Amino acid sequence: MPRGGGKIIKEVTITRKTNETDISLTFNLYGKGRREVSTGIGFFDHMLELFASHGRFDLAVSCKGDVHVDGHHTVEDVGICLGQAFAGALGEKRGVTRYGSVILPMDEALILAAADLSGRAHLSLEADVPAEAGGFGRELLEEFLTAFVRAAGITLHVNVLAGKNSHHIIEAIFKGLGRALQSAAAPDPGIGDEIPSTKGVL
Repeated sequence: MPRGGGKIIKEVTITRKTNETDISLTFNLYGKGRREVSTGIGFFDHMLELFASHGRFDLAVSCKGDVHVDGHHTVEDVGICLGQAFAGALGEKRGVTRYGSVILPMDEALILAAADLSGRAHLSLEADVPAEAGGFGRELLEEFLTAFVRAAGITLHVNVLAGKNSHHIIEAIFKGLGRALQSAAAPDPGIGDEIPSTKGVL
């Protein structure tokens, strides 16, 4: 796997402190799915753990946020930090596959997640989430994904193809995100040390 020197960096730590959140996040792009997550929002913790497990990323997150107000600032700021860490770990993106996608089932739910490590931030979210699960609903889901995509500089499409249970839908999305990004970040032995773009930069 490519390492260092403008190539893929194994591990990145991001810290962010505002009047609303105090975050420390460590991310390993080629880990074993180890995770230690504490954001003050139980359902969000569970989703980040699933993301790390299914992406085979090592992820440690500690966030002290104003969850007594609501979960918005915590979810958004963790998304920013995770996106920054993901982008930092990719470096110049030499030798990566670039594209990754998955159709993932979770009981009655079925989702499509497709990612391009394009350097261009774009989110397309087609998701009908009927209700909140553990206080986490479509609004917070979109806040997290938007913050992550902008900070990471990736194109991400998430389409919910089927589903009635909000927990299942959101869980499938986080699992699918992990799987799609794992595929996109995987080394492509066919291109060696090249950047996978005719422009020569991503």
